[in-house]
Amino acid sequence: MPEINRSINSLGSGFAAFLTPPPEDVIRFTVGQPDFRTPEPVVDAAKLALDSGLHGYTRSQGSIELCKAVANHLQKYDVSYSHEDVLVAPGCKQALLYAMMVCLNPEDEVLLLAPAWPSYDAMLKLVHAKPVHVKVHRHDYHPDFEAIEQAITPKTKAIILNSPNNPTGAVYFPDEIKRIVNIAQRHDLWIFDDMIYADLVYSDHPYLSPASLPQGKNRTVTIGGWSKIWAMTGWRLGWIAGPGVVMEGVKTCQANSASHVPTFLMPPAEVALSLIEEPRQMFQDFEKRRRVFHELLSEIPGLKAPMPEGAFYILVDISETGMDDITFANRLLEEARVQVIPGSLMPHGENLVRMSYATSIENITEGCKRIRKWLELIMP
Repeated sequence: MPEINRSINSLGSGFAAFLTPPPEDVIRFTVGQPDFRTPEPVVDAAKLALDSGLHGYTRSQGSIELCKAVANHLQKYDVSYSHEDVLVAPGCKQALLYAMMVCLNPEDEVLLLAPAWPSYDAMLKLVHAKPVHVKVHRHDYHPDFEAIEQAITPKTKAIILNSPNNPTGAVYFPDEIKRIVNIAQRHDLWIFDDMIYADLVYSDHPYLSPASLPQGKNRTVTIGGWSKIWAMTGWRLGWIAGPGVVMEGVKTCQANSASHVPTFLMPPAEVALSLIEEPRQMFQDFEKRRRVFHELLSEIPGLKAPMPEGAFYILVDISETGMDDITFANRLLEEARVQVIPGSLMPHGENLVRMSYATSIENITEGCKRIRKWLELIMP
């Protein structure tokens, strides 16, 4: 039998081992998926598109109408792209992979603010680039600029931003984004801005796109999508926008791989971007869950976590329990019937566990009750 690609087995599987659906009696704080239905106007638009015969090939980067809708959506973040420099991809992961394929060469180094979503690391290895994990501050999960500067070498080619952040829940301050853009300018780096949670910011300071800054626009590739605030994870729709030279390469990648996203999904994706009330309601529900979850966790001895500023995750320091995060997660599942994700599955995530509040208030309350009772029984 011929040999397979030797690098595949080094990629890892991220959170997969802890995302397996558990028995029904387990409270899941693991899945990064809204527990809402896709808004009915979006579903209805998909049905209409199917009924009207949108079954064939179409424009590779997405319909002109949809690309214009994405470009218009980005305007609310002061990000200006022509619709010709927007492409709709089969999910944000694919969009980000296109950016890496176009902008990186083998052995290029890319900075990740760690702990970082594990797919970044794997995707970089797929294109034979080198992920460099730069530890963030533990007290608030914001960037450590001294560590960033120390991590830069002549091989550094890009930095990946994810704010609001998965897994930390941090939303970087505007001044921090400006400092990162300044670093990128001085060292001539690309910025891959994963803005998938940009509509889920609860802090007083807003999401700021590096592409909205004069020094950042020509070196930023912006990636976002429909999965989170529109509860469309299974639709596999994402967008990518950036400088024309990058986007020409992205169009080539898509034309020679996925061709385009399903034709009948383009009209409902356009409808989603026009909605106001449904995303607002989801936002309000997540913001309430955040406050309830953080308050309940703060009352549990042995657990520490800053108030999440965005997305729907709380990254909890469990050091004071005397357990490492893998032991904590395994025992919590077996003994208290609560499922969480251990942080050491990500570099610099040791002694942390990620909890998702993309679940009901009832589950949050019951889950925290179980955690508290369990720790009271086993801790001295």
